[in-house]
Formats: sequence, C-alpha cells, structure tokens
Amino acid sequence: MHPDCPELGRFVRGEIEPGAFAHREHVRMAFEMLRRHDFAEAAWLYSRALRAMTAKAGKPQAFHQTVTVAFLSVISERIETRPVADFTAFARDNPDLFDKAALARCYRPERLATELARRTFLLPDPGR
Repeated sequence: MHPDCPELGRFVRGEIEPGAFAHREHVRMAFEMLRRHDFAEAAWLYSRALRAMTAKAGKPQAFHQTVTVAFLSVISERIETRPVADFTAFARDNPDLFDKAALARCYRPERLATELARRTFLLPDPGR
C-alpha cells in the first residue's frame, strides 16, 4: 500500500503502538498521508487512524478533531506552498510544527479545551 513509507501503512492499519507515537510522528504521518491523498481523504484516513490508536490506548477521549484538522490544514498548506523532496527537508523548513503549541497563534487555549472542539472541527478564533 505504501512501499516507500511502510510506517504509513502500519499507521492506517492501526498497528503502531500509541506509546511510540510522539508528536513528531504525528507530523510525519500527516506529511506522508497528505502527499498521497487529497485533503478530504487524508483528513478522514488520518482521523480514523488516530481514533483507533486512542481507543487502543484506552483513551478514546484523547482524540481531538479541531487539533487534528487544524494541524493537517497547516501541513497541507506548507506542502503546497513550499514543496520539498522528503520529510527530512519538510522538518528542517518547518520547525514550528514540532511544537504542540503551534496552534496557539490561531486558537485560544480555552477554546481548544472545550468538548465541542474535541468532537468537531472549529474554525480558528477571529482576530488571532
């Protein structure tokens, strides 16, 4: 399915252990998925894989739709506007994405902390 990135296939199939999936891996899997699928399909596949992972970890409440879609949106925009050959180059050119607080410039923390933001995608805060 993903011969040049076997981890992506394992991610989609739910074979990656949650404890081994740090934020950098979240960004890498998003990058790899967005290079292979259009945004809508990538958002669905990625969300589905993350939900399965949080359920496997016994923490289904950890899945956060707004954070997931917002990060995918930023990564997708960066891929489209600043093309690179591979994830190593992408990571080098986008160090801000490896900070979990990267969305703070778009969302107030209290808004991201809501149950509504977990369940559905919320647009960024106006004026941020």
